[in-house]
Amino acid sequence: MNWSFQLYSARNFLPWHEVLTILSTSGYKEVEGFGAVYEDPKAFRAGLDKNGLSMPTAHFSIDALENDFDGVQRTAEALGVKQLVCPYLAAEARPTDTAGWRGFGERLAMAGERAKAAGYGFAWHNHDFEFAPLADGSVPQEHILSAAPDIGWEIDVAWIVRGGADPQPWIDRHGHRIVAVHVKDIAKSGEGLDEDGWSDVGHGTIDWAGLIKTLRGKTSAKHFIMEQDNPNDVERFARRSIAAVKAY
Repeated sequence: MNWSFQLYSARNFLPWHEVLTILSTSGYKEVEGFGAVYEDPKAFRAGLDKNGLSMPTAHFSIDALENDFDGVQRTAEALGVKQLVCPYLAAEARPTDTAGWRGFGERLAMAGERAKAAGYGFAWHNHDFEFAPLADGSVPQEHILSAAPDIGWEIDVAWIVRGGADPQPWIDRHGHRIVAVHVKDIAKSGEGLDEDGWSDVGHGTIDWAGLIKTLRGKTSAKHFIMEQDNPNDVERFARRSIAAVKAY
């Protein structure tokens, strides 16, 4: 099991070379990429190497995966990425019924087949909208996973909670598909008001001590990735979060 850091969390604290130094000195060995770090993959890779960091997992949009897979592959190869993750579906593109979400799952299945053929792992990363009930009472995540039975899942537990669902049954049913974990925390009442209600990992309301034990036992996830969507101090977030999880 490896502790990683989603670089999206640091997008407001550039330059990147300073961010990478902070992460390295805080004890991280891995990072997870997203679009803003792909402008010059070779140069970014040099920064990773300099700081003793690797990027085994990375986020790529559904548009890039479907329409520029060659570009995705070039970026992934330059950065040393092994696991491609589709992270999001924009609100205006989201289906509104079961058939639509199954159709989206089928698109992910096709992307996953292409990724596998090229030698990569492939997974979907959830937010909260996948757990909002549809008119028939089902939720989009059910249809995504059932329509794409061979892809992995990068589970974001805090977004499941924000979506009004209990993560435990999802881990119980789909643990064999969970290949990576986003480790983020929800702030206690009255806290995190300038951080969109998030907190440093281990300092919020989610039982990460128990969850990490559960995820270790019920999944084959190797990458546990710290994330905070809007921290007001990225160095504090990075340092306190990894210190908390290492104690579990």
